[in-house]
Amino acid sequence: MAKASTGTLYRGHEGMWSWVAHRVTGVGIFFFLLVHVLDTALVRVSPEAYNAVIGTYKTPLMGLGEIVLVAAIAYHAFNGLRVIIVDFWKGGPKNQKKLFWIMMVVWLIIMIGFVPRQLIHTFGG
Repeated sequence: MAKASTGTLYRGHEGMWSWVAHRVTGVGIFFFLLVHVLDTALVRVSPEAYNAVIGTYKTPLMGLGEIVLVAAIAYHAFNGLRVIIVDFWKGGPKNQKKLFWIMMVVWLIIMIGFVPRQLIHTFGG
């Protein structure tokens, strides 16, 4: 009996998850920028509406949303640099898993530095 070929099917390893997360964070950042441009444009249409929208951004929920935004931007940026290294460095494809984990450690260090300060800013202290 012949063994079935698995082909190049992803099985949930670092490469697939970094690819998925890169796309998800990219789309999320795009929509944030779209909303940011639209709410900033309100200042020319109606300063009162602009002030009302900005007031909603000063809630604790939005403070937590800023943590998600910074996490997405930092991940997308560091993973983008990792992709560039994999694409342009001769040893990149062979070392892509190591580069992924290095990128995740750098991302984690950035988040460890940012999250406590943001929580203090959001909830006072």
